[in-house]
Amino acid sequence: MPSAHTARRMFGLTEPICLATYLADEPNEELAALGHRTYWDGYFASRAAPLGRVPAEVVHAAFYSFADGEAARHIPSAWATVPPEESFAAWRRGSVAALRRILGAELSGSPGVARAADLLTTAATSAPTEGRVMYAGMRTLEVPGDPLTRLWQSATTLREHRGDGHVTALLTERIGGTEAHLLSALDMGVHPPETFGRVHHLPAARLADVMSGLRRRGLVDDDGWLTDAGREVTARVEALTDELAAPPYAALSDAELDELVAELEPLSTVMTAAWSQ
Repeated sequence: MPSAHTARRMFGLTEPICLATYLADEPNEELAALGHRTYWDGYFASRAAPLGRVPAEVVHAAFYSFADGEAARHIPSAWATVPPEESFAAWRRGSVAALRRILGAELSGSPGVARAADLLTTAATSAPTEGRVMYAGMRTLEVPGDPLTRLWQSATTLREHRGDGHVTALLTERIGGTEAHLLSALDMGVHPPETFGRVHHLPAARLADVMSGLRRRGLVDDDGWLTDAGREVTARVEALTDELAAPPYAALSDAELDELVAELEPLSTVMTAAWSQ
């Protein structure tokens, strides 16, 4: 069985590829052209699309990290005029267009991308789906023929697999979605954590209540910083997340894993540089 270290290494290499979906302009432009009015309409409509036309409560449960009511502001209304599958197709199309632009024609069309896509697809389509709601949804999608599109979809599928495991790790430590964002912000040195981008829009009373709960558990001190116990919980969550993210890579031999790392490294380097600008 591949190690947690392997899973962490692969996450570091694939995450810059996945970030094209969230940081580049092209996916938003594609979704806006369909009629989605806001970034979050497009986000919820597209990311939830592989689940089918499920209620907002199901999306809220699967995404886990959003505050009460956030999913319901977009689901099912975002699907009222744009079918889920069209939203996802636009999301993928824009993401791949961003990758092609940032990587350049030579690199994005290289044999290395095709080989990385093949190996990553093997990993992404091999793990058990039980208990992995978002991953299972992605597994229902047809594997694309275009190598760069296949690379994006496989990386995104593995990201959802890891995300499902992360939810399990958070549940194990009794950490809710908003709590997870605040602890993560503090772990990154963001203080006060209520200013963190993923939660700063929430009502002040809601954030104060969550912070009070973290203080009562001894995870945050009176000044709003992580305690030793808080750092230990954060470390355990990340360690279990890595452990649970390892199974897909059992489909690859050691030699294939080494080859995959070698093919992904130049892609990851270019993408990471683009996000740091």
